[in-house]
Amino acid sequence: MAEQVATEPTVPLSRRPGVRIGVGVAVLAVIGIAAWLWITAGRESTDDAQVDGHVTPIAARVGGTVSRVLVIDNQQVAQGATLVEIDPRDYQVALDKAKADVADAEAATVSATSNVPVISAQTTGGVTSARGGVESAQSGITAAEREVDVARARLTTAQAKQREVEANATKTARDVERLRGLLAKDEVSQQQFDAAVAAADNQKAAVDSARSQVAEAQSGIPVAESRLAQAKAAEQQARAEWQTAQSGPQQVASTRAHAAAAEAHVLQVKASVAQAELNLQYATVKAPVKGIVSRKNVEPGQIVQPGQPLMAVIPLDDIWVTANYKETQLTNVRPGQRAIVTVDAFGGREFTGHVDSIAAATGARFSLLPPENATGNYVKVVQRVPVKIVLDGGQDAEHLLRPGMSVTPTIYTKP
Repeated sequence: MAEQVATEPTVPLSRRPGVRIGVGVAVLAVIGIAAWLWITAGRESTDDAQVDGHVTPIAARVGGTVSRVLVIDNQQVAQGATLVEIDPRDYQVALDKAKADVADAEAATVSATSNVPVISAQTTGGVTSARGGVESAQSGITAAEREVDVARARLTTAQAKQREVEANATKTARDVERLRGLLAKDEVSQQQFDAAVAAADNQKAAVDSARSQVAEAQSGIPVAESRLAQAKAAEQQARAEWQTAQSGPQQVASTRAHAAAAEAHVLQVKASVAQAELNLQYATVKAPVKGIVSRKNVEPGQIVQPGQPLMAVIPLDDIWVTANYKETQLTNVRPGQRAIVTVDAFGGREFTGHVDSIAAATGARFSLLPPENATGNYVKVVQRVPVKIVLDGGQDAEHLLRPGMSVTPTIYTKP
């Protein structure tokens, strides 16, 4: 038995079956790794991605009681379709009142505007009349002062004539007395004596006449002075009217300002009409975009407030993919590069697209509590950066893609 073992031939290592199998497996592994590296070269993929889209919130612009809700959850609606109707009666009443205010304001504006030329004409005429009144009153004062001067001159002349005739009367009376004694002595004739008596009587009559003229002249002075006083009073009144007339431009300016204020009030109430019309329109809530109704939380009879969310409309015509790539994967990623998106919900159905843009910051920077590495407890973590991938058109005619669906995008960084 020992001799048989000693004489058994030795098999080379390369011919042993186990070694051959191990070498074969190693070669296949190397080939597989090389093939995998060759296949994945120039590609970046991630499963941290989802379908994204616009979510248009629908809120009430005005408050009130909901009269009708014309849509249900997940219903597709066209742009401009009526979604909710709020009882419009209060807003119709407000609109009617605003229109009545406009009519009243326009009537007030017409009245205020028509007063401007009337007040302007009255003011111009009043100024001219007052100026003429002052000039006339000054002329009256001048005439009255001249009349007073004439009356005083007449008085002076009458008094001088009175003194003259009184002196002549005294002389003739003395002549009569002297001739009377001479007549008794027959030294003068009766004719001379009668002539002296007649002259004395004439002078006495002249004295009476002169005294009457003096009295008449004296009575004329108060009359002239009264007329002068009246003229001065008229002149003062004319000046007062002149001062009043001079305030006419201010009255015209005030009237014009009132008219301008009335016109401004018209614009104000017209703005109220426009606002009331808008509120009446807002009572009918319409879809701003075409899409699918979601998260409806309004029912008929419900009282809503301005700004209260009613539902959301999601337009499925504008869908894209948001892929959160690791920052180490973005070395060669550029906008415009081709991408393949695999959708989990449809058994791995692929959609083609391209890189639209790369976010300006990592996703962590937009979180509620962004990390603060300067605190001292620093642990390096590979960050993820959102990449927007836009799908090519015409691939989702049935609008199967929904925001939030999980996808796996692959970006081809090499042509």
